[in-house]
Amino acid sequence: MHFPLYIAKRYLFSKTSTNAINIITIIASFGVIVGALALFIILSGFSGLRSLSYSLLDVSDPDIKITSSTGKKLLYTKDVHEILKNNTAIYAFSKVIEERVFLEYNNKNEIAYIKGVEENYTSITSIDSVLNTGNWLDKEFPKTAVVGNGISRKLSLGILNFGEPLSIMVPKSGTGFINPLNAFYKMNLQVVGVYSGTEEFENKYVFVSIKDAHNLIHFKENQFTGIEIKLKDNLDANLFSEQLQEQLGSTFKVQTKQQLNEVFYKVINTENFVSYLIFTLIVIVALFNVIGAIIMMIIDKKSNLKTLFSLGATIEEIKKIFVYQGFLLTFSGMVIGLLLGILLVFLQKQFGLFMITQNLPYPVEFQFSNLLIVFVTITVLGFIASKIASSRINKDFIEK
Repeated sequence: MHFPLYIAKRYLFSKTSTNAINIITIIASFGVIVGALALFIILSGFSGLRSLSYSLLDVSDPDIKITSSTGKKLLYTKDVHEILKNNTAIYAFSKVIEERVFLEYNNKNEIAYIKGVEENYTSITSIDSVLNTGNWLDKEFPKTAVVGNGISRKLSLGILNFGEPLSIMVPKSGTGFINPLNAFYKMNLQVVGVYSGTEEFENKYVFVSIKDAHNLIHFKENQFTGIEIKLKDNLDANLFSEQLQEQLGSTFKVQTKQQLNEVFYKVINTENFVSYLIFTLIVIVALFNVIGAIIMMIIDKKSNLKTLFSLGATIEEIKKIFVYQGFLLTFSGMVIGLLLGILLVFLQKQFGLFMITQNLPYPVEFQFSNLLIVFVTITVLGFIASKIASSRINKDFIEK
C-alpha cells in the first residue's frame, strides 16, 4: 500500500492525544456534511422549481408563435397554410386572435385579453389539463368562454350562471369623432370553465372560440393576430424557428417559447447560479475548519513526522499524508451529506414534508447533474484546502 495514504487513514480514524483536536476534526466533518447537504438540497429545489415553472409555461405558451412584424393583424394566406401544412416537424398549429378587452359582470369591471382559439388548441398547449371547474370550449355551444382563476375571483364569476352572462367589450377602431354611446363592440358570453396557472396567466386571458372572436372584433375571415405551433417531440425549437422564418419571409415574426419568455428564463437561470455561488461560499467557510483541523494535526504529529523523515521519507511524501487526510475527511463528509440530501429529496417527493400552500408541496427534483456538481465542487475545494494546510510542512519545521 502507498504509505502516505496508509498513514493518512490511521491519522483520520484514530484519536489524538489532545481532545481539542478531536473536537475540531468532528466540527470540520460536520461542516462538510452540512455544506454538501445544503448545496444538494438547494440545487434539487431549484431543479424542481424550474420544472414546475416550465410545466406552467407549457400551459400558457406554444413551442412556436408566429405574429406579424408590421402590425397587429396577420394575413393567413394560402401560401402560409401550405408551408405549415407540409412541414413534417409540426405536430399541430392553431390560428389565434388576441385583443385587449373590457369585462363586465354583475356591476364589476376588469381589463383583460380575449383569446380566440380553434378547436384543436388543446393540441398546442395543455390548457385543458389545468381546468379547476367546468369544461373546455365546445363548438356545439357557441358564445361560451373559459376564464382564469384571477379573473373569476375579481369579478365573482361562477360557471353556467345563465341569469348573468359575462359582457365583453372591445373599442371600435377608426379615426375621427367617436360617439361615447356607441364606442364598443359588445358580446355576452356564458362562462363554462375556469383554469389555473401562473398569477399573470390566470389574470390575463378569457378564452373563446375563434368564430366568436372574429365576430366580436370584426376581423376579416383571413385576419388573425398570430399562429401558435406545437412541434413534434425532441425537435430543436431554435433551429426550427430560423428555418421557418426564412420560409415565411420578413413580414412575419417567428419566436420560440424561450424568446417569448426571455426575462423569465434569465431570472430562473440567474437565481440558480447565484444560489449555487452563495452555498459554495458556505462550503468554503466550512473547509476553513478542515484546514484548521489538518494544521492542528500536523502540529500534534510533529514528533512522528520527524521520525518518518529520519527513516527516509521525503518532505513531499510527508505532505501527501495530510493532503490525503484532508481529502478523505472532506470526501467522507461529502458522501454522508449527499446520502442525507438524496434521502430528504425522495422523502419530499413522496410525502411532501414541506408545503408552499396547503395543496402544493415544495417541488424538488433528483438529477444526477446536481449530484455531479456537488461532488466536483466539494472534491476540488477539499483538495485545495488540504494542499493549503499541508504547505506548512517543510524541512525546518520538522527538524525544529
